[in-house]
Amino acid sequence: MIASVRGTVTATAPDHAVVEVGGVGLAVQCAPGTLAELRVGQETRLATSLVVREDSLTLYGFADDDAKALFELLQTASGVGPRLAQAVLAVHTPDAVRKAIANGDTAALTRVPGIGKKGAERLVLELRDRIGPVVVGPDGAAGVTSGAWPEQVRQALVGLGWSTGQADQAVAAVAETVDGPTPPVPVLLKQAIRLLGRTR
Repeated sequence: MIASVRGTVTATAPDHAVVEVGGVGLAVQCAPGTLAELRVGQETRLATSLVVREDSLTLYGFADDDAKALFELLQTASGVGPRLAQAVLAVHTPDAVRKAIANGDTAALTRVPGIGKKGAERLVLELRDRIGPVVVGPDGAAGVTSGAWPEQVRQALVGLGWSTGQADQAVAAVAETVDGPTPPVPVLLKQAIRLLGRTR
């Protein structure tokens, strides 16, 4: 598994870039937004996902690990292959994809070429519980809840012995109760433990 590549960009095309790593030029399939950030002759680091097929090995590249993780998660939904998963990330940011799936916003998902109403409903149905917690900021924008209290609570729960999935669910449930100023992390952690205590 090639998890990431770091090297010099030697060429770009509408759908991929060539990154030279240790004298080997790797063709990396990228969404337009990622390609727009690359400059020929400059060094870059791309998070990558290697897709193996009977007749091909294709390397997909992303600006960060978050986009890569979402790309791989999207493919676990039935009917979603790597090209469609990349199309989703070409149209929406990872934050917007999470928000759309969490809120059942099929209209946003159908803006992706190749996803119809039924496909969007299937994505919501299959991924809603696995997409991770989404917090809406004061301006209404969706933000992934890393680096703030949700990540601290999540890490604490995992450290206390709950699984990542249980921790994610508890954080999402607690996030729904936060209205107004955010309580201190210890208070939120106790609330999450109470929720998990019912399901243990």
